[in-house]
Amino acid sequence: MDDPGIAAALQALRQAARRSSVARRLETDAEQALLQTIVEATVTLFDAEASSIALFEPDPDRLEFRVAAGAQGQGAIGLTVPPSRGIVGYVFSTGQPLALSDVASDPRFDRKTAERTGYVPRSIAAVPLVDDEQTVGVLQVLDKRSTATFSLRDMELLAVFARQAAAAIRAARVQRDTNRLVRAVLTQIGSDDVSDAQLDTLVSAATVGLDRTDEAPFWALVDRVAQLRSLTDRELRLVADILEVVAVHAARGRRSI
Repeated sequence: MDDPGIAAALQALRQAARRSSVARRLETDAEQALLQTIVEATVTLFDAEASSIALFEPDPDRLEFRVAAGAQGQGAIGLTVPPSRGIVGYVFSTGQPLALSDVASDPRFDRKTAERTGYVPRSIAAVPLVDDEQTVGVLQVLDKRSTATFSLRDMELLAVFARQAAAAIRAARVQRDTNRLVRAVLTQIGSDDVSDAQLDTLVSAATVGLDRTDEAPFWALVDRVAQLRSLTDRELRLVADILEVVAVHAARGRRSI
């Protein structure tokens, strides 16, 4: 690890990893809350039995139902399915929206998975969550109470909700692929021929100490910053003034040592 290029990569990655860890700490709850709001609004708008959002997760590849709403929606939360199975898998893998008024007659319908949720729907409308031309999940709504079919207008409205969900996911998923981040850093310094074993070593060295314990003063401060988001502008200015005084006092203390 004495190579100057490797040292530079470690320093760059350490800074990026710290930023990513902070961002995840601040944004994870916000992502979950916004996605939950979206499915609840979808159920209300469509007067539906249920609505849910399934997100793609790798290693192993799967679609995981993260949030759900409606009288028949809760059984879906936590359920995982292969990314090519069922209606949700079809919409995810093709990137195409789909509306069915009689799911039982469609060969793509996965009845066994539906039964695992405790509710077998009659009709489904599903749209992909697309982020930068990449599908990251699926938003679906089950069984409108007012009618057995979903109209073109319904699908347009559902697409609006899907765009909001995709934006929430994009904001929260900050540098999740650590190996890709490492390779990008190494490429910038001209070392793009690093093996997987070397990558593992770099990741371990660069991220040592991050997220070690929730009780660490640094992470306690990060949590406080997350809580400050509900304050008014006047209250935030007061907090900023207090922090500035603390920072100046700390700097003077270090110089006197």
